[in-house]
Amino acid sequence: MPEIAAEQDHVNVLYARLDALREEAAAALARGHASDVWRAEVARLAAVEDGLCFGRLDLTGGRRVHIGRIGLFEKDKALLVDWRAPAARPFYTATAAEPGEVLRRRRITTRGRTVVAVDDELLDPAGPSDGLVGDAALLAAVTAERTGRMRDIVTTLQAEQDRIIRDGARGVLVVQGGPGTGKTAVALHRVAYLLYTHEHLRTRGVLVLGPSRVFLDYIGQVLPGLGENRVVTATVPDLVPGVVVTRVDSAAEAARKGRADMAARLAGAVRATVRVPEEPVDVEFEQQALRLDPATLRRAVRKARETGLPHNQARHVFHREVVATLTGELAARMEAVVFTETGEALDGGSADGRLGEAELRALAAAGFVLGPDDDDSPRTLLDEVDREALRTALLADTGVRDVLDGLWPPLTPAEVVEGPWSAADIPLLDEAAALVGESVPVFGHVVVDEAQELSEMDWRMLLRRCPSRSMTVVGDPAQTGSAAGATSWERAPRPHRLAELTVGYRTPREIMEAAAKLLAAHHPALRAPTSVRASGEPPWRRAADDLPGVLAELVDEHTGGQLAIIAAATRELAAALSLPVPPDLAGEVVLLTPADAKGLEFDSVVIADPAAVLAAGPRGPNDLYVAMTRATQRLGVVHPGPVPRELRSLTERRSSG
Repeated sequence: MPEIAAEQDHVNVLYARLDALREEAAAALARGHASDVWRAEVARLAAVEDGLCFGRLDLTGGRRVHIGRIGLFEKDKALLVDWRAPAARPFYTATAAEPGEVLRRRRITTRGRTVVAVDDELLDPAGPSDGLVGDAALLAAVTAERTGRMRDIVTTLQAEQDRIIRDGARGVLVVQGGPGTGKTAVALHRVAYLLYTHEHLRTRGVLVLGPSRVFLDYIGQVLPGLGENRVVTATVPDLVPGVVVTRVDSAAEAARKGRADMAARLAGAVRATVRVPEEPVDVEFEQQALRLDPATLRRAVRKARETGLPHNQARHVFHREVVATLTGELAARMEAVVFTETGEALDGGSADGRLGEAELRALAAAGFVLGPDDDDSPRTLLDEVDREALRTALLADTGVRDVLDGLWPPLTPAEVVEGPWSAADIPLLDEAAALVGESVPVFGHVVVDEAQELSEMDWRMLLRRCPSRSMTVVGDPAQTGSAAGATSWERAPRPHRLAELTVGYRTPREIMEAAAKLLAAHHPALRAPTSVRASGEPPWRRAADDLPGVLAELVDEHTGGQLAIIAAATRELAAALSLPVPPDLAGEVVLLTPADAKGLEFDSVVIADPAAVLAAGPRGPNDLYVAMTRATQRLGVVHPGPVPRELRSLTERRSSG
């Protein structure tokens, strides 16, 4: 085919240029030039190998622009335009109704470095437009068999997705979208776009926060495939290293710990560790008895707190204030003893007219040395250098430090939030760390996926890591599973902008209609997304006295793509079905809980014991909604007892045949 041959010629040029750049980067790395930079460049160029060029725009005036994962240039000529560049945007936004300068949009399919197909759209202003760009390519992508890893959608971005990705406004952008609308993919593509258009983010860094390690593994290849590999991915527990979770809270306790008022309680607990006795406190230094009265201590506490510093840093201010008082008292005692070169006191001192041992030790601690050449006239005994030396000696004295630490003790987060710890204690430990003055990594932009799961205390933890409040927040309140999670976006940092994804690409119409009934029953104010396609396979249900046996039968009969079995509890089923827990996402059959399944997608899904799913979590209907909307093709339900009323309309299947 001439068109394929022509595109192959251009693709050959692109890969030749890519190979040259890879050789240059490898050579620079071998020479040891800025090794971290060149190592990242080698990884970036390797990650765009597959699908390097995927599109072409034919524009008015005979111009042609090839679109790909990165930009490639030969001298001043653009061989390939990065999909994030302004020149590439019409590839995603041009329609027959509003073509702009685009005469033709071509999608180029490659296998390895070989062009295997081209698909052309002639944008006729008089033709109909359903708002979808590249229907054939889009449907091919969403119906392709799953591999256990998320694919990027750079070749099939739709206009409503593109608008959100290229939103350049600063601040917090909240993206709400139902199942299958591509909100995770949109968030990741937005990261790639922001890194391309905002160079400072490459040095300040981007954090992508996901709901689980399973999820982060699932999305792990998306950003490298878009030419970006300098992003930190983490879960909430990862943000506080070293915490070992050994306890599971009740739903009520988890909700209580997640409320914002816990911050004030923790602050109060930290403040309460500072003690000011009602009676004077005695301090011994070099066998001298010194005394701190309560008024002095209260004044020192007040000055320390007025600085606004965290507890451990303010403690040093308190120490300095108290030691300044002690230094003044010691200096006054010494200044009261004016002596001749023989050491005879003129205005006080010991009974025999000489300095006592305690005074001499205190003077020595301050660095003051008596000698035969000392002026015998009355004078100021200690200058400022001497006083500073005395302050240093007091601060270094073990006995003095013990007294001061008893009044204002140093603290660690673990001493504020005592273990054993649950998952809900992690943001409390982070709050305690901030109160006592431990620092955290700060990022230029933060992406939060499944953000509806975050508690108010989780949000405080994130805001400490993004003081600029540059965030992309994505989620769906209908899918909240945590007792401390949200039912709206009121908790999201303000001010924020809200964008919505309304079109569902993953979930076929038959499944979405069944899930929409569940949604309407429990969230009447929320609307399910509109599915763009039908699979021709209605979801089914089957009664089963022997749940593991029926599931094993379904596993044996399964063909075509990846099957996920979603259940409230997985340990016993894992043993019966010989499946790993935690799941292997690359496996043909995967066993997960609804929480683990969040954000993932599979060709087929079987929900095991939906009544148990409804009963297991604090937001059971939401968990069932998540489970029902993971499939791209087929959905089945196996129920050992009566089918929940929300699923009675599913087609009944009496056998697995």
